[in-house]
Amino acid sequence: MSVEEQAPSASEYIVHHLTHWQTKPQTEIVDFSVFNIDSLFFSMLLGVLGCFFLWKAARKATSGVPGRFQAAVEMLFELVDGQAKSIVHNAKSRKLVAPLALTVFVWVVLLNSMDLLPLDLLPMVWSWIYGAAGHDAHHAYMRVVPTADLSISLGLSVSVLAICLFYNIKIKGIGGWAHELVTAPFGTSKNPVFALILGVVNLAEQLISFTAKTVSHGMRLFGNMYAGELIFMLIALLGGTWAFSAAPGSLMLLLLHVVAGWAWAVFHILIILLQAFVFMMLTLVYIGQAHDAH
Repeated sequence: MSVEEQAPSASEYIVHHLTHWQTKPQTEIVDFSVFNIDSLFFSMLLGVLGCFFLWKAARKATSGVPGRFQAAVEMLFELVDGQAKSIVHNAKSRKLVAPLALTVFVWVVLLNSMDLLPLDLLPMVWSWIYGAAGHDAHHAYMRVVPTADLSISLGLSVSVLAICLFYNIKIKGIGGWAHELVTAPFGTSKNPVFALILGVVNLAEQLISFTAKTVSHGMRLFGNMYAGELIFMLIALLGGTWAFSAAPGSLMLLLLHVVAGWAWAVFHILIILLQAFVFMMLTLVYIGQAHDAH
C-alpha cells in the first residue's frame, strides 16, 4: 500500500481527533450514561496537580524575601482576593469563596493549557499503548483538552450554579429566597389576581435567568477552547500534508505549519489565561449576586 493510501483524509483526521475515549462505543443517540474517560482523567489529574502546587506554595511560604514561585502565587492570590472583596461583600463567605475562585482559576488554566501540547503527542502514545494491548490502534481515541468538552465546561458551570443556590438559601433563608423568586424583579401587587400573575412571571424570569447564566457560563469557555483546538488541527494538517507529500513545493507547507503553529500558540496563551480569568470572574459575580437582596 502506498503512503498516499495510508494517509487519512483531512476530514478523517479531524473527526478522529474530535472523538472521545468513552465508556461505550460511539453512537449517534444521546446517552447520558456514557462518560468521556479522557476528559474525566485529565480533569482529575490536573485538578490534583493544581492543588498540589498551591499546597506546596502555602507550605513553603516564608515571611522573608519570597522566591519566584511563592511571589507568583502571592500575586495571583492578591489578584483573586481583591476581586473577591470587590464583588462578595460578606467577609465570612469570602473565607470559602476566595480560595474557591483561586482554585477555579488555576484549574481552568491547567485544563486550557493542554491545548499547547503537540496535537498528536498524547493520542500517539495512547495508540501505542492501545495497540500493544491487542486492540485496533486505529480506534484509539483520545482528546486531551477537557474544557473543549461541553460536558466538562457545563459541569463546571452547573457546580457554580449549585454554590449560588446554596448561598441564596444560606444568606436569605429558604423562606426569604422563595419570596424573592416570586417577587423579583417585577415586584408584586396587593391585588390577589395581579399578585398571582406577577408571581408566575417573576418565577419564570428567575428560572430563565439561572438557566441562561449557567449555560452561557459553560458555553463561553467551551466555545473558545473548542475553536482553538480546531485551529490547531487545521495547522497540524499543513504539516501532515507536507509529511505525506513527495512534491518539492510542499516544503512551503512545512514552513507555514511551523510559523502558523508558533504564532497561534503564542496568541493562544492569552486566550487560555483570559478565558480562565473570565470564568473565575463570572463565578464571583454569580456568587455575589446570590448575596444581594432584591
